Amino acid sequence: MSKLKQVERAFESGLFASRWLLAPFYVGLILSIGLLLVVFAREFVAMIPYAATMTVETAILKVLTLLDIALAANLILVVILAGYESFVSKIDTEGHEDRPSWMGTTTFSGLKLKLYASIVAISGIQLLKSFMSIGEKPMTDMELMWMTVIHFAFVVTALLSALTDYLSSRPGKSKPE
Repeated sequence: MSKLKQVERAFESGLFASRWLLAPFYVGLILSIGLLLVVFAREFVAMIPYAATMTVETAILKVLTLLDIALAANLILVVILAGYESFVSKIDTEGHEDRPSWMGTTTFSGLKLKLYASIVAISGIQLLKSFMSIGEKPMTDMELMWMTVIHFAFVVTALLSALTDYLSSRPGKSKPE
């Protein structure tokens, strides 16, 4: 093997090994789920003393906050599992009864769509909370309008991304000459 080929092989091996630089990012994301758990528990415990006297609207707002935190944690977990398997190393859980069916099959495109769907859901919950709490925390019409516009932008982005992925994956698409 020529010297140039050896250098090329060593360089490519180094490039391939560099994927492990992503592992600390996933550890940080795992720890961030722990932080969200602490916030979730704090919010839940803070609701308990008021449960008997809470209005329905207040209860819904509090539960929507918990749902928001849970959705964010789910999103982080999907990114961790799919990202790690896509970019670092396969996770050896074959045959485990609790292995999610999407693990090992989620493409970058699928991960991107899950991300958009989660962002739209979280944005929708925030918008709903804002509309429901109009009397409690006064928001201007302009603030509500901008929140709606931003939510709509997330929805349009998700739809356009899904459409783009669909069109690019169709069999028999014409190829430029």
